[in-house]
This record gives sequence, C-alpha cells and structure tokens, in this order.
Amino acid sequence: MSLAQTSEKRLLELQGLEELRLEAYENFKTYKEKTKLIHDKSLVRKDFKVGQKVLFFNSRLQLMPSKHKSKWLGPFEVINIFPYGIVEIRSLETGKEFKVNGHRVKIFNEGEVNLAHSSLVLNSPSFT
Repeated sequence: MSLAQTSEKRLLELQGLEELRLEAYENFKTYKEKTKLIHDKSLVRKDFKVGQKVLFFNSRLQLMPSKHKSKWLGPFEVINIFPYGIVEIRSLETGKEFKVNGHRVKIFNEGEVNLAHSSLVLNSPSFT
C-alpha cells in the first residue's frame, strides 16, 4: 500500500469515528429529553392560595427524637406567595410570621380524624 492510500484510509476511519460520536451524542440528547418528560409527569405541583391552612415540616435535629411523633407542625395560614416557591405563613396559635420554602409545606385537611387523640370505648362482654 502506498502512503496516499494509507492516509486516505486513515481519514475515512476518523470520519467514521466522528459520525459514531455525533450519533451517540444525538442518542444521549433524546434519552435525556425523554427522561426529563417522564420525571416532570410524576411531579406533583403544590399550588397554595392566600388564606389556606397548611402544615409545616420541622426538620430540626432533636436530642431525643421520637419516631412516633409527627414532624409536621401547624396549622399555619398562608399570608403571601412569592416567586420561586417561597411561601410566607403565620402561626394560628402565636401569630408569628415567617417565610419558608414551599417544599417544606403541605396542605392541611381539617376533615381528617386524628387517631392519636381519638378513643374507642370498649364494653365488657356479657356471658349469657
């Protein structure tokens, strides 16, 4: 083989490698787009309204953590909603106002039964 043929063959191999690299890049882009669409479909948007009651997640480290105690505090009232997920809330008990990240807040459903404070009366069985 001559030097010209060898260099032409090498250039064709390099061009083939470049085409494979570009194809892999395009496949990766389409994979990322599809993955993002699937992820975005599974997200649940939290839309808060002013005056709505919410619960606040207390994530502070405690010295004696209780695994049966709820870390959700509240209820709080939404006062203002800022861009980028910031929510201003007011405590219904103390009236204290502060801003929190919207990820640390969830909607308070008043109609739910609190099982920790409910009781069930049992009558003794009658044997007749």
